[in-house]
Amino acid sequence: MPIKIDNQLPAHHSLELENIFVMTETRAMKQDIRPLKILILNLMPTKIETETQILRLLSNTPLQVDVELLQVTSHVAKNVSQEHMLKFYKTFDDVKNRKFDGLIVTGAPVEMLEFEQVDYWDELCSIFDWARTNVYSTYNICWGAQAALYYRYGIKKHILPEKMFGIFEHRPLDLYHPLLRGFSDVFYVPHSRHTETRKEDIVKVKDLQILSYSEMAGVHLISDMACRNFYCTGHSEYDFDTLAKEYFRDKGKGLDIKIPYNYFPDDDPKKVPRLTWRGAGSLLFQNWLNYFVYQKTPYDLNSIQE
Repeated sequence: MPIKIDNQLPAHHSLELENIFVMTETRAMKQDIRPLKILILNLMPTKIETETQILRLLSNTPLQVDVELLQVTSHVAKNVSQEHMLKFYKTFDDVKNRKFDGLIVTGAPVEMLEFEQVDYWDELCSIFDWARTNVYSTYNICWGAQAALYYRYGIKKHILPEKMFGIFEHRPLDLYHPLLRGFSDVFYVPHSRHTETRKEDIVKVKDLQILSYSEMAGVHLISDMACRNFYCTGHSEYDFDTLAKEYFRDKGKGLDIKIPYNYFPDDDPKKVPRLTWRGAGSLLFQNWLNYFVYQKTPYDLNSIQE
């Protein structure tokens, strides 16, 4: 796929090594088409890793996608250089007068805080509010999904007895929904969270539909009835070793953490994890881009309505 990003972005080199078609600005300008304009609000501390993971999944389509990265200014990123943030990331002031086909909001390691206690909560609410009239479709991930559901519908998150951590079996609840087109009866998704959004809270909201579910991990994909906003509790973008890095990091800190469920072969942390979720993750992002961004967004972005 022709995914257009800054040539100097670290993800550019990583994706080219994987033989993913990353388009230069010069070549993109020669194509007589309007690229999809996708904005990624990256709230994760591992900025570069998250950038690469999401860009990889956005690459699984023949569409030309023009990606920009967004940061919150009310929080200072500590795990990446300020040079990287200044060079590759926009602020809300930079984009608030523009329109986008799609917005992706990542997760964030702040789930044990009340939403209003997060230092960038007010700024995030401003972005959610802005997206109503300036973005055609949004895709919210993990804590980003919890935050958006709370902001829009008042749905609260609940602390789990222990961390939901591993690779879990999921089933589609509506195989005719375009977001799940091509999915198998069973597919796998990584989860890594201490809180959950409960099914009984979601079904009370007439504007929401649960699209997929796991007997162990609970609600997975949620859509509003207009199919403009999607909420995902898992991490289909994760690399094969992301959960391993989290596990060994927490073990090194002396934290009481269990081996990720259904992840290491024979539950042996010395063995290399199997990548069992990449196909479903790629199809999920491909369906979102194709059916709910490309085919639905007006050609003239200025005509986007709430």
